[in-house]
This record gives sequence, C-alpha cells and structure tokens, in this order.
Amino acid sequence: MASPTGRLVLNHSTHIPGLIAILDRLTQEVGVQTITPGVIGPVRSHTPKMTLKVSVPIRGGFKLIARKGKTVQEVFVIATLDQAELEAAIAAILAR
Repeated sequence: MASPTGRLVLNHSTHIPGLIAILDRLTQEVGVQTITPGVIGPVRSHTPKMTLKVSVPIRGGFKLIARKGKTVQEVFVIATLDQAELEAAIAAILAR
C-alpha cells in the first residue's frame, strides 16, 4: 500500500520556474495535506536561487513566500506540521 501524499492544486497558468517540482516533493512529506500556489508578482531585489520562506500562519497551515530572480509567489500549505517541522522539510528539499 502506498503512503498517503498531499495534493498539489494547480489553478494558475504561471508559476516561478522550478517551483512546482519543489512543491511536488513537499507533498510527499507526512502531514502535508494541500499545497496551493497563489499570486505571482515582480519585486525589486534579485534572488539568484529559489528560496521558500514561511511567512505567516493561516487557518490549518502556513503561507509561504517563494522567490527566484525578480519574481515572488505566494504558496499556501495546509498541514498538520508545526512551523519548525515545515521549515526543516523545506530546507531538506531545497538542499537536494
């Protein structure tokens, strides 16, 4: 029997390049139920590598901020993990 995985909601046509692959790996983490990429927009400062930062808690999970280049995108994660566990899982995925 396969282990249960989270769900990745793809309701936008544009995403930061490379973000969907990272979020797909995050759905494999135990406790992650739903991941929904949100609003994408430009920023002034340049971030050469993809970063994912936990921004604020939301009901049932957390809002993340994904940045790469001069683009930023919100990501909403519904999970039973606490903030430290989610940050550790994100760090492990980004280190690969």
